[in-house]
Amino acid sequence: MNTQPVVAAVDGSDDSLRALEWALDAARRREAPLRIVHVRQYAPWAQPEVLAAGPPDPDEDPVLDQVCGHLAQRSGLPAAEYVALEGAPGALLPEAGATARLLVLGSRGRGGFASLLLGSNSLAAARDAECPVVVVPRPGRGGGGGDEEVASAGADRPVVVGLNADSPDETTLAFAFAEAALRGVRLRVLAAYPWPLQTWMLPGEMPPPQVDQDAVEHETRLLADGFLAPHRERHPEVAAGIDVLPGDAAGHLVDASRDAELVVVGRHRRRLLAPARMMGSVTQAVLLHAVSPVAVVPPPS
Repeated sequence: MNTQPVVAAVDGSDDSLRALEWALDAARRREAPLRIVHVRQYAPWAQPEVLAAGPPDPDEDPVLDQVCGHLAQRSGLPAAEYVALEGAPGALLPEAGATARLLVLGSRGRGGFASLLLGSNSLAAARDAECPVVVVPRPGRGGGGGDEEVASAGADRPVVVGLNADSPDETTLAFAFAEAALRGVRLRVLAAYPWPLQTWMLPGEMPPPQVDQDAVEHETRLLADGFLAPHRERHPEVAAGIDVLPGDAAGHLVDASRDAELVVVGRHRRRLLAPARMMGSVTQAVLLHAVSPVAVVPPPS
């Protein structure tokens, strides 16, 4: 049995409490323990009033006390532990994912600028954590009127996953199928292909033959069906449909997030000449603009 916990990062903000609720549900579905983590940014050199009062008591954490009170009247909760850490959240939160099944946090906490859709700590966790990271956005991000905007889609909200037919990400597909199975919902697979095609020619070169868009779409669908076949065999209970769409993959995923339970995207593999962890432009755009929670799945280590 996998006893790795679901980790919820909290900081007392409304964003982190929404993420906590998502993490509670995820832990229940996985029959996993829950670890609630608060990273305290104690920087006395930047806070004279804190320096005068001395460092906080390591056994006291008002944020964790608030969360404990928030959950006190609940029944049927998973086994939970509360962990306070000292340091920089952007460094410590990814480390918290090293022994986790899932790391869940809000899109922006107390320390971010109000104008930002995605805080630096959320970005760092999604980029650097060794486990899948779920970022829960604040309501109304899509320009609507709040929680109702997402809830209006009704109970039949799918898990959505992006598929690059030129370079399929098996780990991301496996996560998406497993999540749809856990939630008992359908899986919507979006396979985008570049269109219109752009051709660069040198002076005097002959233009290439015209490419038939229907043929490109048909080939993309065939490839996508082939990539999904082993996952469908492993999860026959999941109804997985493929939408083959022209143009911008990020835009299609953001549009699909409006009636999705979760959007699943992959993170770039490390490259020989660029060993640092990276996130592709599609993943970053989805994290910035999706209405639903977003799961960022790391490549196999």
